[in-house]
Amino acid sequence: MKIRHLDMEGLLLIEPDVYADNRGYFIELFNENIFSGLNLPDKFCQDNLSVNKKNVIRGLHFQDKPFAQGKLVRVIKGAVLDVAVDLREDSPSFGKHFSVLLSESNNHMLWIPPGFAHGFAVIEDQTVFHYKCTAYYNKVAESGIRFDDADLAINWNISDPIVSEKDKELITFADYKRKAGISSSIV
Repeated sequence: MKIRHLDMEGLLLIEPDVYADNRGYFIELFNENIFSGLNLPDKFCQDNLSVNKKNVIRGLHFQDKPFAQGKLVRVIKGAVLDVAVDLREDSPSFGKHFSVLLSESNNHMLWIPPGFAHGFAVIEDQTVFHYKCTAYYNKVAESGIRFDDADLAINWNISDPIVSEKDKELITFADYKRKAGISSSIV
């Protein structure tokens, strides 16, 4: 298993070893010894799965403290552009985003620690997206930032996205900072 530390502290790209032969392939997706050595959680409390049409954008979602979730995400079938936005006010990368292609062909996983907003754009029809969470879903703590926020300037590479009504009503990054009491001079 190859682990790449990314430019944003805490984000990790995990490239599992793939053992393929004429029968198919085998992948080890979780190893407690490796994860604990990286200070990753060795306990997840909730697994989620979504099946998506091409051109769907989900996010940018997160849960407010103290219910913030860490997520280990991967694609089982298809492909997505996966995006994490740093919402940790004390982080040097606050307000910046990271994006990566996750697909069934590259088998990569992304570890997104608590304190990030998360979303993805679906590149292939019938994409199956899986994520393991470190905290349970809490409706009261549910929050998010608009995927098309001008301040974040995320290039989703989709000209006519399919977005839920709920996600269209999410707040802007500027509104998030005001709500959180974060100085507008930060990012």
